[in-house]
Amino acid sequence: MINKTIILAGGSGFLGQSAADFFKASGYKIIIFTRGQTIEKNNIQYVNWDGKTLGNWCDYLENSTALINLTGRSINCIHNEQNKKDIIESRINSVKILNEAIAQAKNPPSVFIQASSLAIYGNTTELCDENASHGNDFPAEVCEKWENEFYKKELPQIRKVIFRIGLILGKNGGALKPLAKLTKLGLGGTIGSGKQFMSWLHIEDFNRMLEFAIENPNISGNYNVVSSKPATNQEFMQTLRKVLKMPWSPPVPEFMVKIGARFIMKTESNLALGSQNCIPKRFLESGFKIKYTNLTETLSDLLKK
Repeated sequence: MINKTIILAGGSGFLGQSAADFFKASGYKIIIFTRGQTIEKNNIQYVNWDGKTLGNWCDYLENSTALINLTGRSINCIHNEQNKKDIIESRINSVKILNEAIAQAKNPPSVFIQASSLAIYGNTTELCDENASHGNDFPAEVCEKWENEFYKKELPQIRKVIFRIGLILGKNGGALKPLAKLTKLGLGGTIGSGKQFMSWLHIEDFNRMLEFAIENPNISGNYNVVSSKPATNQEFMQTLRKVLKMPWSPPVPEFMVKIGARFIMKTESNLALGSQNCIPKRFLESGFKIKYTNLTETLSDLLKK
C-alpha cells in the first residue's frame, strides 16, 4: 500500500488546521511541523522544529506524499524595522532549511507546495494573472524574496508549486470572523473609497486546490489561489451586510482607517486599503473547477448557524 502522508510545515494556524482536517478525511496521514511540543492529537502527529535548522524532523519527510509550507510570521503588524526583519527571516529560513532537508532525503516527497501571497503584485486595481508585473512595496518585496529562495535550490524529480494566496474565507479563522463581528455591531460599512479589490476564496476551494496540485503531475510553478470573481470592498461589505441581515452601515473614511490601524489595531492600514484584483488563470487553464464563485452563496455557506 502506498504511504499517503501530507506534511504541513507551520500548519498550526487557520489554513494549516483546515488542510489537515481536509486531508485526514481523505485518508491521508497528517504530520505538522510546529514550534510546540512533539505530540499526537486527534490522529495528527505534531513534530517540533525551529524552522531554521536541520533536526530529527527531517526523518518524517522520508516516503511522504507532499510537503506544504505555510510557515511565516504574520504581516498583520506595524512594519517597523525589527518586524520587517522577522517577517522576512521567518519565511526565508524555513524555505531554505526545507530545501536542504529534501535534498538529503533518500525518498523525499514528490511535490513541494510553498505559500506566497497576491501581495507580490503590489497595490493595483488592474486585473492580475500569474504573469502580471510585481509591486514595489514591502509586502511585494517579501514575496519576491520568499519565492526566489524557494526556487534557488534545484531539486530534481521534485515538483515545486507556489500558491499565491488571496483572502481565504472560512468559519474558524482568517479575516471573515472579525469582519462579521464588526458588521453585526453596525460597523460593516465600506472601508476607504471602497474601490479596492478583494480577491477572495472559500476555504473549501483552497483545500481542493491543494489536493489538485498534489494529485496532478502537470501542476508546477506559480498559481494564484483565488476565486474567479474578485469583489470591490464596497461590494464585499454590502454582500456581507445582506447575508447577516444588517441595515446600511456608515462608511469608514480613509483617514480613520489609518488612525485605527496604527493606534488601535497595531497594524498597517494598507492591509485594509490595499487592492489586489487577481484571477486564478493557471488553475482554470489546468481544468480545475472552482466550486464557490458567487460571493453571496459563499458568505451564506460560511456564516449559516
